[in-house]
Amino acid sequence: MYQERLRELITRIEGYPLHEVVVELALLWIVVYLVVRFLRGTRGARVIQGMAMILIIATPTIKLLSGENQFERLQFLYSQFVAFAAITLVVVFQPELRRALVRLGEARLFKSASAQKEGVIDEIVAATAHLSQKRIGSLIAIEGEVPLQGIVEAGTPIEGRVTRELLTTIFWPNTALHDMAVVIRGDVLSAAGVQLPLAEGEFSAELGSRHRAALGLSQESDAQVVVVSEETGIISLARRGRLERNLTPAQLKAMLLRGAPPADEATSQPESKSDAPPAPRPRSATP
Repeated sequence: MYQERLRELITRIEGYPLHEVVVELALLWIVVYLVVRFLRGTRGARVIQGMAMILIIATPTIKLLSGENQFERLQFLYSQFVAFAAITLVVVFQPELRRALVRLGEARLFKSASAQKEGVIDEIVAATAHLSQKRIGSLIAIEGEVPLQGIVEAGTPIEGRVTRELLTTIFWPNTALHDMAVVIRGDVLSAAGVQLPLAEGEFSAELGSRHRAALGLSQESDAQVVVVSEETGIISLARRGRLERNLTPAQLKAMLLRGAPPADEATSQPESKSDAPPAPRPRSATP
């Protein structure tokens, strides 16, 4: 009986036009690849793997066993399980779904290198270069199309023009606001002492809370977040859930201006002590 059902299934598949089967399989493969790539490194990846294994094993088995007035209760339980799993996936993947929708509607932060925007970038890059040389940790979030009002309200309002002097002063050790992030909107530094959401997933042990916070915000919005490592002085840029590391000030400026990495930019690599610049850690003082 089961052999007959298997032959019927094979015969039905053979009856489909070959070009339709090829196109459908290609589209399904592309969708699966994009989903896996999007979820790679997140807790959702393991959930997807588990659900895929269950469906790959259970679905053919149920199809082979099912028939007229046979295993009706088993078919009913499986259909209810699939419906429950679909609802559960929506709940489990709520952060990932929100992030995907944000990316669909996001636009580049700096669409054109206007004089005003380039001036703001120059100030950010100059401050970042100085902080990197002195090995002073910093976290600078640059707002994109997605408003960051929710996290800005929890910080300390600044509403000042973006300058390298202001940024350097905020992050100087032992000042009141140096531990957390600043948020920049246009050419205005909106707030300092802002707590960013930490990214979820598996990360290198050498990535500190600043890098995880930068990744967390870049996963939930289209903001770009500049990070300077306190231990090594390495400059990094988080965007779209990825962390580009070991950047020079020139590379950082090019990425912020164009919204895409230059051809010779450094890729994401774990920090190491050998990457640290020779500059000593500053004493507690104002610049």
